[in-house]
Amino acid sequence: MLNDPRDLRIPGPTPVPPQVMEAMQQPMVPHRGAMFATLFAELQEQLKRIHGTKHDVFVIAGTGSAGWEASIVNTLNPGDKVLAIVNGNFGERFVTVAECFGMNVVRLDAEWGKGVHAADVKAALDANPDVRAVLLTHNETSTGVLNPVEAIGKVVREHGALLFVDAVSGLPGAPLEMDAWHCDVVFSGSQKAFMCPPGLSIIAVSDRVWQHTEQAKIPRYMLDFKRMQDALAQGSTPSTAPLTLLYALKAACDMIEAEGMENVIKRHAEQGAYMRAELAKIGLKPIAEAGFESPTVTAAATPDGVTSSEIISAMIERHGIYIAASQGHLRDSVIRIGHMGWTDYPELERTVKALDDVLEHIPAKTVAAD
Repeated sequence: MLNDPRDLRIPGPTPVPPQVMEAMQQPMVPHRGAMFATLFAELQEQLKRIHGTKHDVFVIAGTGSAGWEASIVNTLNPGDKVLAIVNGNFGERFVTVAECFGMNVVRLDAEWGKGVHAADVKAALDANPDVRAVLLTHNETSTGVLNPVEAIGKVVREHGALLFVDAVSGLPGAPLEMDAWHCDVVFSGSQKAFMCPPGLSIIAVSDRVWQHTEQAKIPRYMLDFKRMQDALAQGSTPSTAPLTLLYALKAACDMIEAEGMENVIKRHAEQGAYMRAELAKIGLKPIAEAGFESPTVTAAATPDGVTSSEIISAMIERHGIYIAASQGHLRDSVIRIGHMGWTDYPELERTVKALDDVLEHIPAKTVAAD
């Protein structure tokens, strides 16, 4: 068991603050009634400000992953060419979804741990002028890399393609200005920097999306943007609203706006820098390329001869602190620590001290076993 709820230092789900827990205890109300419509309208305006958009932000039951599918099925057709930017496991998953729906996927790969450069995106688009959409991961959770959405967005808009941004582990802990940065679909989930339990899919869409929905012929129902828009106009959701989770999200957005978005982003950036520096001091080198470091999650290489699972198990057994392995080919050699949402320095300090202790003991265990 966790000694402290903030010792859940995985990259999501993240600790849920008391204000959000308390909000979930509110009684149920008619989800098609005036009370809910008022709350949902207030939440809509908050989410627009947090996303940096004047356009609709849909909130439905689901997870951040629903955004991969929703962005594709509402705008594209089988055989359409898309450019997938891949520098980690979540970029790979976006490719998998696109291929599942018959897209002609052109990949722009970067080494895991490296950032994606706008110049490379431009070169790929110049070589493929018929690309209709670009698939981009804002914050690559598997490697702790923050991709330059602003610079890439400018290149994509000049080309004329749509830009779909997976911001699941970025918003609202990392900067993202949807309208100013030319994003067309931005999607995230409730369980990371939004400080809520899992279960909500948050999907913001630009006005350019509606130019493509009518010609998009892939069957869709639960993830149909038009149904979401029609329900939003009535102050509700297409299907029964997940009331408890929406109460939670409203409370979390209240906290975010009370702190101020600039302060939220600054806090995450400072805590990310702190974590990277402290890990380096105890011999754990973050793998993110300089200049592309995530403010919400740090991925660090394990020492030679020590696996991620050894460190994770020892952290739980010795200190009751939970961290995560990376994914894909980095699973055994990289650990990940989340520092997003409801997070402050005491729990980050505990995590570093615990890691220092664990690293002192794992080699001794290994030698004894030999």
